[in-house]
Order: sequence, then structure tokens, then C-alpha cells
Amino acid sequence: MTDHIHSESRRRFIQTAATATIAVPFILRCSSGKKPPNSKLNHACIGVGGMGWGDLHKFLEDPNVQIVAICDVDSEYLKKASEAVPGAKTYTDWRELLAKEGDKIDSVNVTVPDHMHFPIAYQAIMMGKHVYCQKPMCHDVAEIRLLTEAAVKKGVVTQLGTQFAARPGDKTAVQLLKDGAIGKIRHAYLCSNRPGAVESYRLSGPRPAQGVQPPSSLNWDLWIGTAPVREYAPEIYHPMKWRTWLDFGTGWSGDIGCHIFDAVWKGIGMKPPVSVISEVQKSWKDSPERRGDTWPQGDHITWMFPGNDKTDSNLFPLEWFDGEFYPPQEIRDLFKGKEYPAESAMVIGTDGAMLIPHQELPVLLPDNKFVNFKMPEFEAGNHYHSFVVACLGGPNTESHFAQTGPMAEAIILGTVANRLPDQLLEWNSDKLEFTNYPEANKLLRRTYREGWSVAGF
Repeated sequence: MTDHIHSESRRRFIQTAATATIAVPFILRCSSGKKPPNSKLNHACIGVGGMGWGDLHKFLEDPNVQIVAICDVDSEYLKKASEAVPGAKTYTDWRELLAKEGDKIDSVNVTVPDHMHFPIAYQAIMMGKHVYCQKPMCHDVAEIRLLTEAAVKKGVVTQLGTQFAARPGDKTAVQLLKDGAIGKIRHAYLCSNRPGAVESYRLSGPRPAQGVQPPSSLNWDLWIGTAPVREYAPEIYHPMKWRTWLDFGTGWSGDIGCHIFDAVWKGIGMKPPVSVISEVQKSWKDSPERRGDTWPQGDHITWMFPGNDKTDSNLFPLEWFDGEFYPPQEIRDLFKGKEYPAESAMVIGTDGAMLIPHQELPVLLPDNKFVNFKMPEFEAGNHYHSFVVACLGGPNTESHFAQTGPMAEAIILGTVANRLPDQLLEWNSDKLEFTNYPEANKLLRRTYREGWSVAGF
């Protein structure tokens, strides 16, 4: 990291108010907010295939939840889900579900491709519905900002799908960072080098020259939603490979980033970054066709974050590695004699280091220094159940939007940097703009296709 990045002045995050309305052919109706304790939560599942199938069952397992409506653009998924929840009303169009079931439901979960998170979650929130939304919250930075502000303004319960935030590993890591177990924080190295992930994301690009007729079970127009119209092609969009395409997903860092960031963000009490820069896979960088359609299959993103009482300087760097990019060898060597976790965060402090393997308990380093250290103990929680409890009047969720929205913004800022590799981007959070490279501001929000626009957005 160059000296001029370190010399950037500290900027504070100032939440701004904004208003907008989504253009949809249905009238919004508001609910009355939290329900009294001991009552059931009437819930709707929007997206019931893939991860949505798992989310449906998590809510189905909760005795305080009654799933009254389900929705999916694929009739095969919808049929399977309706057999699991035979009493639920079924819908292909989420807008119709909200219009017809608006007076009957209290909450929704949004488990669909990234590019459709915002319009669905935003409309539900504006109707006064509680929202569980899968990561990375939204496709674009500007969408995340507006959704966060809307959730706070409407006073609804929200939860981002960082399920591991409820488990002992992340809870312990957060507490250790808050307690200063490794001293003042100097640097953080996050990675997701999951075996097989690069191959699962590998696409030569560009998109196929000619599409085919979509299967009869799939409403392709509704699946496309806000994105530009693309011809259907088998095996590369629906149901899984959509994450690799600029139109629909946010790449590997956008997909997994929220999980690896979460404990570090909460434990240090981080605020929005002041700059971001990325280096990317060379073969992708050198291919205009691939860059115009897909995300790189490897990237190394560096943010500079403002310091606070948990850090040893007024700015500190956080680096992300995935695909063919790995944390420096000297950092991996801190975990002596053991295989470095493929998905993890290593936080360097003035008095030691902490490795946070994804889904596991953190490790304080060096081992001999912390041999007698008493680790805090936490019981495993249920991320979905905490959302339900909050909706029914209980404590707030682990990952409500007011807390995780700024984190999600930072992660998606990294995807903007991926599209402009090697360019330092200086960020002003309160103005929601890059101050030194105006061209980058065009990547903060998309233009939705006709019929899916948000007024003033």
C-alpha cells in the first residue's frame, strides 16, 4: 500500500436521509409493526429454490412461524415448496404476493439472485414488513444505502443472511476484539480460497451469441427483473451460475465477503472506508469481452478504514484475497505447522494476532503467549430464530441493516474497484461518491430496465 493512501485524512460516516418510491403496478399497504409476544409470525418466503429451499425450512422449523405464502419464478421449485408447506398460497410474481397478501403477512425473506434483492426488500419494508434478506444485501452500493435508510425510517426488524454471526466462533471473535485481547489493531487479512470455488466460477465469457427457449417451468422475464434483457442459456444463469455475471451477481467477494467480514467489522466497530483499490486476475483484466460480462475469478482488494479506539493509528488497512490471490506467506506462517484455513480472517494487533477460521472458534497467536488465556464462552444461536424473536417484540437481531448496511456497502465498493483494477478510489461516504475518479460513480447504481425503475434512483 502506497504512502499517499495512508496519508488520507479521517472521514466519518454520516447517515443521510433519502426517499424514493418503487414503480410497481400494485398499491402498498402498511402493517402495524411488531406483533405482541406469544403470537405467531405470519411469514412469506420469496425465492424457494437453492438457498431459498434451505431458508424456507429454517423458518418452517420455528414453532413461532406460520408460512402463509411462497413465491418463485420457477414452477418446479414452487411445486416442491408447496408440498413442504401445503397450506401456503403460491405465487410466481413477488409483486402479486405482496399486493394480495399484504394484510396477512408480517414478514418476508428475500432469497433470490442479488440483482433482485433491492426492489423486493424495499417494497416489503415500505409496506411495514420485517425483512430477512440474503447477503450481500443488494447488488449496488446505492441500493444498500437506500434500503438501510428505509429500514431505519420504517422501524421494521431486519436481518442480513450472515448466519454464522449467531454461532460461537463469530461471537467469540467479536468479544475478543472488543476486549482488546491482541492489543490495538494494525491490519486485517481476509480470504476465501475455498477449494473448487474458482472452477465453479470459471467462465470464459462473453455471453453466448444466441440463447435458447427457457424451460416451460421458468418465467424468464420475471427472473431477469431489473436487469437488461438477456436470452436464456442453459447451465450458466439459472439456477446457480448467475453469480459470475455482472448483470445478476456480485462475484466471489460479494457472495462470501459478508460472512468473513462480519466478526471483524463488529469487533473493531468499523466505519465506512476512505479508499479502496483492487488487483485482479490478469486473463480477465486483459479481456474486454469478459470484463464486459463477468466478474474476475480472482481478486485482491485493499480498503483503508478510519481508525478508532480499537486501532493503533487513525487509518488501518484491510485486505481481501480470493481465487488465485492468497494472503502473504508471512501471514499464513503465523499459523505454524498447520494448514492455513481456506476461508478465514487474520487480524494483527500490537500484542498478538487472531485467526478466525470461517465457522470455527478463533485462535490467538502465538500459541505460547496465550496458553493460559481464558477464552469467553458462547452458546450457539439460531440466526433465523433471532429474527423471529425480534419480530415478535424481543431483542434486536445480530445483523440488522443499520449495523450491517455500512459493511455491505464497503464490500460492494470492493466489487466496483474490481471493475477498475489498479485504480485507487477515494471514497466520501456521506456524499456517496468517489472524489478522485468520477467515472467510478457510474458503477454505484444500475439503470433498471423499463417497468422496474425506482423513482429518482
